[in-house]
Amino acid sequence: MKIEQIYTGCLAHGAYYIESRGEAVVIDPLRDYTPYVKKAEMNGAKIKYILETHFHADFVSGHLDLARATGAPIVFGPTAEPGFEAHIARDGEELKVGDITLVVLHTPGHTMESTTYLLRDEKGKDRAIFSGDTLFIGDVGRPDLAVKTDLSMEDLAGHLYDSLRNKIMTLPEEVIIYPGHGAGSACGKNLSEERWDTLGNQKKLNYALRPNMSREDFVKEVTEGLLAPPQYFPKNAMLNKMGYESIDTAFESGLQSLSPEKFEAAANEFGALVLDTRNPEDFAAGHIPNSINIGLDGDFAPWVGALIKDLSQPILIVSEKGREEEAVTRLARVGYDHSIGFLENGFSAWKESGSEYTTIETLSPQRLAEDYVPGKIKLVDVRKPGEYQAEHVDGAVNVPLDFLNEEMDTLSSNEKMYLHCAGGYRSMIAASILKARGFDQLVNVDGGFDQIKLTSIPKTEYVCPSTLV
Repeated sequence: MKIEQIYTGCLAHGAYYIESRGEAVVIDPLRDYTPYVKKAEMNGAKIKYILETHFHADFVSGHLDLARATGAPIVFGPTAEPGFEAHIARDGEELKVGDITLVVLHTPGHTMESTTYLLRDEKGKDRAIFSGDTLFIGDVGRPDLAVKTDLSMEDLAGHLYDSLRNKIMTLPEEVIIYPGHGAGSACGKNLSEERWDTLGNQKKLNYALRPNMSREDFVKEVTEGLLAPPQYFPKNAMLNKMGYESIDTAFESGLQSLSPEKFEAAANEFGALVLDTRNPEDFAAGHIPNSINIGLDGDFAPWVGALIKDLSQPILIVSEKGREEEAVTRLARVGYDHSIGFLENGFSAWKESGSEYTTIETLSPQRLAEDYVPGKIKLVDVRKPGEYQAEHVDGAVNVPLDFLNEEMDTLSSNEKMYLHCAGGYRSMIAASILKARGFDQLVNVDGGFDQIKLTSIPKTEYVCPSTLV
């Protein structure tokens, strides 16, 4: 028996490849399905089932393309009503794969169709669970992401309480938990960096598995402090439920190489968004006017999903040479299938053609410290509210990048603004968006708050009320 966790850091997502005696299953595959096919072919195995734990909200699954490529059936748990052919398994149904068995455990709560798959080895021993977004390491799935339900998040949290206690916590302590996500995912509040653990250990460490926890306390703790989910979540969940175009179509369109002249013509003809995926430093040094910077070397897909409102938006890509396919792939993972080409030979070709370009001013924290006076310099902190509350520069205004589009009218385009995040990635995204909207007096602070902390700039640190005298 082989169990392989295939982890994708950008999405903090774990897919699983399980194989026994020449038969395999894939659980919660990503959109780009070919690595699973190649893995099975290399091992001389046949993919027998494609198992989905629920209708995912944070990425578009690869179940449809993988099913077309392999002929394997797609399996959902009870109550799922997909808009395509799939096997809707019964609670307790057993799926044989080589010498092992996968038992379907219906565990509603994160969503009503949420299902956990229990793996029993060739001797019938319970070995592991693949819990999707029902149970994470250190947390549980948030109960407010279900696709179109009449149930409140409190109702779903109540179902989750029952699922954990009646279906999962009764399993042997040594059972290994393989979750759908790790730290960084917006599908939970405080996921651990660990990517697997035993059930027994989680009973000791996971707040949601406290043995004497009442339903009321569970519902309160699981639902409080939830930020609004990213705007693309319900759109991705609906694609996973109702179906979508093959990723091959996205590749065919997005991997068209365009000269600077054709690139500019396409931008004008189709009203395309120019998405520059290079690192922030290169973008600051020169970029196409009105382009948006979201670097591939960061949380690319989640930020695309949070900030580009329309999944059908035509997108033109500027990337480092050789990374065009990576950009198209990672866009498609979150449902952005309408890339219409990339700039041939990258930004250097644009400059060499004599086409217009622009820059964004950058400043070191040390240089900022020489002039910074709270209230006299407009410093905009684009980190998340929790980061800002923990510690921030005196006088800095918090406009989280997640909500920049909604809060843009609170900023003045006639005022010089200094932007920072933690390290510089998010603040350059913010600067690019603001500049495309007519904000010309922008300065990005290099190194962000991580470097600002090392200067004499006055800062306010959060003090827990219990420590006050």
